[in-house]
Amino acid sequence: AFGDGSVYLEREIVPARHIEVQLLADQQGHVVALGERDCSLQRRHQKLVEEAPAPGLTSEQRRHLHGLAVRLGEAASLRNAATCEFLHDPEGNFWFLEVNTRLQVEHGVTELVAGVDIVREQFRIAAGRSLSAEVVAAGERASTPSSHAIEVRIAAEDPARAFAPTPGRVGRWAMPSGPGVRVDTHIEAGERVPSEYDNLIAKLMVHAHDRDAAIDRLRRALDETEIGGVQTTLPFHRFVARSEAFRAGVLSTGWVDRHWDGDAARAEALRKALLAVGLAAIVDEPVVAGHGGTTAGDGRATPPPAPNGWRRGGRGQGADRWPT
Repeated sequence: AFGDGSVYLEREIVPARHIEVQLLADQQGHVVALGERDCSLQRRHQKLVEEAPAPGLTSEQRRHLHGLAVRLGEAASLRNAATCEFLHDPEGNFWFLEVNTRLQVEHGVTELVAGVDIVREQFRIAAGRSLSAEVVAAGERASTPSSHAIEVRIAAEDPARAFAPTPGRVGRWAMPSGPGVRVDTHIEAGERVPSEYDNLIAKLMVHAHDRDAAIDRLRRALDETEIGGVQTTLPFHRFVARSEAFRAGVLSTGWVDRHWDGDAARAEALRKALLAVGLAAIVDEPVVAGHGGTTAGDGRATPPPAPNGWRRGGRGQGADRWPT
């Protein structure tokens, strides 16, 4: 097509972890790595879960990785926030992917661990100021992080149907809160998730002293989250937060395909929902005359309560979609 028969060949890394480094660089030429994030849990090469720092790396590996990213930033004369992305192979090697010279969706987990407001630093850089002392200090301790943060991307997608988009109007909307919990969102109850744009509706982040504590906090925060009206990725994220494979830190870009069975998860959720509906219907059934009716003071029997068919019908229809 272009009069050139040459082929560009890339190395295939299997299994691979997707690990990226957060950079900040000012107009004076200073480039600092604030730490790395593991973004291996993906569907269709799009990130679902991100965490900082990347589990399982040694301080030496982190220093090496951060150094690679800083050298790339310096060679490109970077003057902004940027993310330098790598694949990590089973032998411990890092292979360069790309550099995104902008703020990333997952920048919040780095902010929580590094203690730096990356957006504020971008304004400082744009104004021609040097990187702040907080950024320099965060870069110096980036190879020995003392806390852990995890982010899940809550999107209007059905994880049981290959994460197909599910636009619609949001009903109930209740986000978690408390120590170590951060939610970045633009949605409120009653607003519509359009089909024309990205269906990311919220970023739920947790921060704790170590990874196990962060996973426990994530599990609690996800259980407190309620979204109605549209199907979301909440069932998948709750599965991840309870997964022993995820807690063990054995991650790769193929993790979702190997561990997540959307059909089975949805079937189990529907089984529990139908059981709840059935139990509720039994409670709503009227008592049979002569078997549980009441007697007035004058000896007359009172009629049993009328069946609430509308309530039972509504519950039955609600059980037909995945409970969120």
